[in-house]
Amino acid sequence: MITTSALTLFGLGLGASTVLAVASKLLFVKEDPRIAKVEDLLPGANCGGCGFPGCSGCAAAIVAGKAAAGACVVADLESMAAIASIMGQEIEEREPEIAFRDCTGGARAEERFAYKGVMDCQAAHMLHGGSKICPEGCLGLGTCVSVCPFDAIHMGPEGLPVVNPNECRACGKCADACPRGVISVVSMSSRLLHLNETTDCLAPCRQKCPGQINIPRYIEQVKAGDFEGAVNTIRERNPLLIACGRVCPRPCETACRRSHVDAPVGINMLKRFVADREMHSGSHLSIPCAKDTGRRIAVIGGGPAGLSCAYFLRRLGHNPTIFDAMPALGGQLRYGIPEYRLPKSDLDWEIQGILDLGIDVRLKSKFGKDYDIDSLKADGYEAVFLGIGAWQASGMYAEGEDLAGVWGGIEFLTAHALGQKIDVGRKVIVVGGGNTAIDCARTCVRLGAEVTMLYRRTRTEMPANPEEITGAEEEGVTFTFLAAPTRVRGDENDRATHLEYKMMELGEPDDSGRRRPVPVEGSETLMEADLIIAAIGQKPDLTCLYDENAETCPVETTRWQTIVADPDTFQTIVPGVFTAGDVYTGPDLVISAVGDGRKAARSIHYYLQQDGKIPVPELVQRELIPYTLFSEIDGVSRKERAHMPHLCHGDDRNRTFNEVEGALSESEARTEADRCLRCGLTCYDRDVRKEPGAAQNLRE
Repeated sequence: MITTSALTLFGLGLGASTVLAVASKLLFVKEDPRIAKVEDLLPGANCGGCGFPGCSGCAAAIVAGKAAAGACVVADLESMAAIASIMGQEIEEREPEIAFRDCTGGARAEERFAYKGVMDCQAAHMLHGGSKICPEGCLGLGTCVSVCPFDAIHMGPEGLPVVNPNECRACGKCADACPRGVISVVSMSSRLLHLNETTDCLAPCRQKCPGQINIPRYIEQVKAGDFEGAVNTIRERNPLLIACGRVCPRPCETACRRSHVDAPVGINMLKRFVADREMHSGSHLSIPCAKDTGRRIAVIGGGPAGLSCAYFLRRLGHNPTIFDAMPALGGQLRYGIPEYRLPKSDLDWEIQGILDLGIDVRLKSKFGKDYDIDSLKADGYEAVFLGIGAWQASGMYAEGEDLAGVWGGIEFLTAHALGQKIDVGRKVIVVGGGNTAIDCARTCVRLGAEVTMLYRRTRTEMPANPEEITGAEEEGVTFTFLAAPTRVRGDENDRATHLEYKMMELGEPDDSGRRRPVPVEGSETLMEADLIIAAIGQKPDLTCLYDENAETCPVETTRWQTIVADPDTFQTIVPGVFTAGDVYTGPDLVISAVGDGRKAARSIHYYLQQDGKIPVPELVQRELIPYTLFSEIDGVSRKERAHMPHLCHGDDRNRTFNEVEGALSESEARTEADRCLRCGLTCYDRDVRKEPGAAQNLRE
């Protein structure tokens, strides 16, 4: 019995082995030896960050062509290069990326209802978009934390995810898991290229800033004492923080929620503080640039728009060359803004920091005379940026304004900046009410003249910065309002001696929204003058774009002598030719030129890298977001705004060009930063925090 059973089992085993032997010959599948070689080069973490089941799955996918040689998010560059070699490929070093959170709400964000569902962000988002009032902010349930294979994210005390940059491998799982786009994986270049979108966490001040600076972030860094971090945050959008810290009229502050409590945060004061702190340290902070692309771009004009465009192109890895007709770079910053507002040594220091990135410069080289668009392209430049500014003064349309002793505002300031000796005489009349007019008036005061400003509207309608108007008054400038020039009278030598003007009264508003001045008949008056400065406007000088024998301009222009370009891409009708700054907008703010210079650089980058295709986000923020502009700010106590130090009125101020305005001290800056409400789209800091999770009524 036992023998029979043993023989039966032996027979079955022999039969099975025979079948398997035959099957192995018929069904044998040979594994690609490269899979084992690739797997040996992978770190063996089996983290799944690549999107495949473990390192063996990743290796098989690479060999099958379903994944790139650099698919592993943990392996170092040497390992990836070795894998690429096995696959007969080349691998380029990728710009470092990291997960980044764009939300400041967290526990501060109010709730519409008490959520009792599954504690998962994606599940919560399916229920009316989640419980949070803010439609774009973090839901706070930590799904991004649970999906991270590297424990690189944790929920912080404010109910927001916090990324550990040392552990993050940029696998993107957190970004994929977030239903609201709060977390994204970004590189330096992607941050420089990003345009504000309505789904971003945009405080009102950030929406209003023409440069799109992340204002709440840099103020928070100042508050924490991270002054270098604040400089770097600003430089992601604005390379001219020293200049803007002195001359920007602060449109951001007009949208500051704090103004509904007491006074807006001194945003520009804090920008100036960190900018000056870096300058006084004696060395520029390191500014990273992407890998060199070898692409060459000609930047025409070294003013704010051109400097900004060149700066961002260089940081994106390209090779811009700045061409400028003047002896030094800076444009209107150097030749249109007096020393008492912006010391030239400070401007030199800032510009040098930009050029040190590796930007070539050609000075005293006039566009349209020494070179043109065709010659630049023939020299190997693949794109051209036109940022030639608005250097031509507008006339008064008054009889006799061509007499000697009558200057245009920008012409006067430029001549003075170039060191030309101008005999202003004893009495000067400045016509106009903008910042250029104020600059001319205060310059003439310092040159020893009695100055009268003539403006055809009232003080309320003056477009100049209120602080500049007050500064002119303190220095002795006299204002004559509701007065418009009609005629310049001169002597036998055709030199101006008097300005005739008519009194005006205000009628209905014009296109600018200001009430239109209407002449009062029979009110003609004469005013004595040794020098008359017409500072009533500027426009671009486009003669440089014309060939003397050509009948048309190579780019499209407007009746205001500005260049026409696509408002989203800044590309003109000539492919590869872009523009921004005053030659595109007409006279505007420095920060507007800086912001548009960056946007033009973005377009040039994509134009070169994507065969002329320039992407424009569908949700790009163009106007202020209505639901973020509420004015009832509860739970916030009043705190006094800081005051900038000024030179006292007297000889040191009125007879020299010493800088009038100073900077805050460190303690003053940190105290002022503490006034910031850290606004998001709808959230802000209250002095007494509301309990997290408590349902709040939807704000009207």
